[in-house]
Amino acid sequence: MIKLCNIEALPEDHIDDDQKMCTLFLGDAAGSEKLYVNIDKVQPGAKSTKYHSHSLQEEFFLILAGTGTLRMNDEYILVKKGDFIAKPAGRGIAHQFINTGEEVLEILDTGLKVKDDIAYYPDEDVLFARGQKKMFKQTDSLQNWNSDPNGS
Repeated sequence: MIKLCNIEALPEDHIDDDQKMCTLFLGDAAGSEKLYVNIDKVQPGAKSTKYHSHSLQEEFFLILAGTGTLRMNDEYILVKKGDFIAKPAGRGIAHQFINTGEEVLEILDTGLKVKDDIAYYPDEDVLFARGQKKMFKQTDSLQNWNSDPNGS
């Protein structure tokens, strides 16, 4: 079923709001099945998310308002209204927006919904298996394990 929605009348269950960031889940509200479409409103001094990369989830970002900094692969790139960037999946491209400006930084954040995506958080060395909702420290990896069923 096609659903026409209005951003000004977005139901509360499609809004995640805390003091530092507010996310409007537009795609979910409209019934999107394969894409997520969000607007992130990041307060001055706050971060959009923890610094991370994705194994399968491709993303696209458009700065709708404000100014800030995009941390991408440990480079810091100034961004402003009208700037946009695509982030392909599976290339280890870590990213995070930081509002270094004085106004709310608004970001259109879109991408693929991929159940089996694994997010990696390099600052904390954490892997998050989204489909299973499980987190692992990469440093906890097993040593001397292999998949050979006839091996020792």
